[in-house]
Amino acid sequence: MTRVLVVDDEPQIRNALRTNLRARGYEVDLAPDGEAALKLAASRHPDVVILDLGLPGIDGVEVIKGLRGWSEVPIIVLSVRENESDKVEALDAGADDYVTKPFGVDELLARLRASVRRRSPGESAAPKVETLDFTIDLATRRASTPKGPVRLTPTEWHLVEMLLRHRGKLVTQRQLLQEVWGPRYENETNYLRVFMAQIRAKLEPNPAAPAYFITEPGIGYRLEIQD
Repeated sequence: MTRVLVVDDEPQIRNALRTNLRARGYEVDLAPDGEAALKLAASRHPDVVILDLGLPGIDGVEVIKGLRGWSEVPIIVLSVRENESDKVEALDAGADDYVTKPFGVDELLARLRASVRRRSPGESAAPKVETLDFTIDLATRRASTPKGPVRLTPTEWHLVEMLLRHRGKLVTQRQLLQEVWGPRYENETNYLRVFMAQIRAKLEPNPAAPAYFITEPGIGYRLEIQD
């Protein structure tokens, strides 16, 4: 069974999510604050984390950073904060998705299922590429540069996988946003800018002048690798 860690300081939201998730066959752990969330994550190893940002004590963004120090578990932020800066900060810290309160349970569950699918190995053949500057193996979900292994977040892996499976071809912003975040996010191009910048910083020899992860301004991105 898929285990979900729900982190929220509002008891009614925790209880509502627990009821809805358990009714659909999920195992659920609840945490009222950031400290409890990190302890539960370390001991219970959830498959997905649903996380509020406005927590007492340790803020939600710090929880994301704490989890990303050792785990690639998908993190779905569930927050009342609507500002773009808050969304970018959470995504930049390592969150995989962002849902704004008030929220629809069906949409949240759809995003949860999508996160689980992205984390699970696919059935189709997973390509591997080797360049002078990095190696990416989708089958083993390992990336490295001449300096050593590189850790990519689940969302970064999903973006890299889409570009790698369409290497040399333009993948539009809309295609990437719909596939990775869902149809309601097809105009959130700032998400792509944040994550593509992170990918380039980890894999490109010169992130300011990318040689592999190419931007087609206003259109999309292309992974350019010479055979």
